[in-house]
Amino acid sequence: MTADTVVVGVAVVAHGRVLAARRTRPAEATGRWELPGGKVEPGETLSEAAVRELREELGCAVTVTGRMDGSARIRPGLVLQVLVARLDSGDPVPDEHDVLRWLGPEDLDTVDWLEPDRPFLEPLRRRLLAGTLLPGNVGGAARVGRTVRRTTGPWTPAVHRLLDHLHGAGLPGIPQVLGIDASGREVLTFLPGRVIDVDHDRLSEPQLVQVAVWARAFHAAVVGFADDGPWRFAPVEAAELVGHNDLAPYNLCFAGDRLVGVFDWDIAGPSTRVLELAHLAWTAVPLFRSVPADEVARRLRLLAAAYGGVDAWELLHAVPRRVRLSVEGIRSGVAAGDPGMVNLTAAGEPGRTEAALAGFLSRLPGIEAALR
Repeated sequence: MTADTVVVGVAVVAHGRVLAARRTRPAEATGRWELPGGKVEPGETLSEAAVRELREELGCAVTVTGRMDGSARIRPGLVLQVLVARLDSGDPVPDEHDVLRWLGPEDLDTVDWLEPDRPFLEPLRRRLLAGTLLPGNVGGAARVGRTVRRTTGPWTPAVHRLLDHLHGAGLPGIPQVLGIDASGREVLTFLPGRVIDVDHDRLSEPQLVQVAVWARAFHAAVVGFADDGPWRFAPVEAAELVGHNDLAPYNLCFAGDRLVGVFDWDIAGPSTRVLELAHLAWTAVPLFRSVPADEVARRLRLLAAAYGGVDAWELLHAVPRRVRLSVEGIRSGVAAGDPGMVNLTAAGEPGRTEAALAGFLSRLPGIEAALR
């Protein structure tokens, strides 16, 4: 009995999207879609065939990372098996196909797939929904194509109402709410740009100015917005507006020195202008680690002047209260079983922040002297 010839299909996955290709031949397959690939040659493994076929068909290099269960009959004597791969180099260019598309999990049903590929679509959809976990995010946010997926909580509806309000007000650089996905996660637009690593770098002075100017525009846009929540952030006495409450370099993205995105709005809630700026000073001057006092004084003055209507001295002395609010919020979140706050404990919080605050208080007299 003659063994079946194997055709390898390759699900090239990147950031929660898969590469699909439209056929041009034979006539019965023209205009229909498939996973790129081809026949396994004698002596080849599936992985070797996958790498060769994508190099020949699409001019790109891939690395096989997994295999999808099962196989599908193409016709008598010919079966399809599917591998999963990542794109290493080269932009895929169609040769034997006329069109290529990157499809997200919600897009898989928008094209007419060839029958042998269809059994792999549902397991592929589940794989795509996992996306690519974004670095440094304790809340488990994942990038899926041009979107970000995040776990929701009781605070999510209020955050979505806030973001919709800000979009209506024309505030730039914020994610748009797109809905809830099949996994029950919120879906937001992905904001591309460079994020500064606060543990090893800091915002440039032009970047610091950009954030302060944006914060002023944000606070102007949110005046008059009122919402009973519930919110995730710790309660703030004498709150005057709804703040972002985590306006910090790790939640900002830049194109050069230009601020292009402000994300992670999950702990937005009632606050004050000074507390918002105090947290920015803590993370972006920065005050959480040792920096020469004259540099701290200069950057505090720059931040206050760019925002306008506040004093560097006032911001400096609002920092301890704002940091203690963070500590309180983490502890109360852990007690309430908030998964994001629980995850922070694995990173050493809130003890790490409390130790940083003690260090800041020891440096405070020197900073005060520099400000005078």
